[in-house]
Amino acid sequence: MPLPLVHFMSGLPRSGSTLLAAILRQNPVVAEAGYISPVAPMIVKLSSVMVEGEYQTEFDTETRDRVLRGVLLNYYGKLPAPERQRPVIIDNSRIWCTRVGLANALFPGSRIICCVRDPAWIIDSFERLIQKNPLLGSKIVPIERRGNLYSRIDYILAADGPFGFCWRAFNEAYFGDMAHNLIVVDYDRLVNDPGGTMAILTDALQLPAWRYDFERVQFEEPVAFDQNLNSPGQHIVRERVGAVHRRLAIPPEIASRLAGGTFWRDPKKNPGGATIIA
Repeated sequence: MPLPLVHFMSGLPRSGSTLLAAILRQNPVVAEAGYISPVAPMIVKLSSVMVEGEYQTEFDTETRDRVLRGVLLNYYGKLPAPERQRPVIIDNSRIWCTRVGLANALFPGSRIICCVRDPAWIIDSFERLIQKNPLLGSKIVPIERRGNLYSRIDYILAADGPFGFCWRAFNEAYFGDMAHNLIVVDYDRLVNDPGGTMAILTDALQLPAWRYDFERVQFEEPVAFDQNLNSPGQHIVRERVGAVHRRLAIPPEIASRLAGGTFWRDPKKNPGGATIIA
C-alpha cells in the first residue's frame, strides 16, 4: 500500500474545523480527519529530545525526519483507501500554525487548512458553550477566571488563552514566509456556500472530485474528550450544513474591541499568497 498523503488542519477555535473534517471524510480517499489529535505536541516534545541535551549527537537529519514522520504515520496506522488511491490523513492541531516549516519538512507538499471566523462570533460561541453547562464549570476557563463574563473573556483572549494563542499562531503563519502553504477557510463561507467551498478546497488539496452531501453530515462525537473538559457538546456537528442566525450575546464594548479581526477577507492583506476561501 502506498504511503498516505498528509495534510493538516489548524487555525482559530470554534470556527468549523470539526464540521469541515466531517465533510471531508465523505470523500473516500480521506481516511482520517477529525477533532484535535495529540500528534503535533508529541512531535514537538520528541524533537526537543533530538536536538537538546545528551542525546542530540545520536540523531542526524535523516534519522530525525524518519522518527518524527513515523510518529504521525504510526499513530494513524494502517488506513483503508480505494484501489490505486493514496489514503489521505488530515491531522488537526492548533500547534501546526506555529510549525509550518516543520510540517513541510516532514511531509513536503502538505497544506495546512486554517479555519477562521469573525473573532466576535468566536467569543460568543465560547460563552454560549460555557453557559450551556453552568453546573459543570467548563475547564476551558480555569476556575479562578470563571467569576463573570469579563474575566472569562479576558482569559480566552489572553496570550495563553484558547483564542489568544490560536490568534497569534494564525497571524504568525499567515504573515510568514510559508503562507503559501495555507488554505484559509472562512466559517461564514463554509456554512453559506458549502458546495463552492468544498470544490475549491478539494482542488487545493489535490483530492479526487466528490459530490459531498451537505444534508446528512455524519460525525461521531468525541464524548469522552468533551466530558473531560466539562464541556459536553463542544464538538457536536449538525446534520445539515447551514448558517444559524442569532443575535450576538456579548456586550457591545467587547464586540467593538474585536472589530476588524477579519483581515483575511481583504485581498490586499494577503502578502504571503495563502489560498483564501472567504
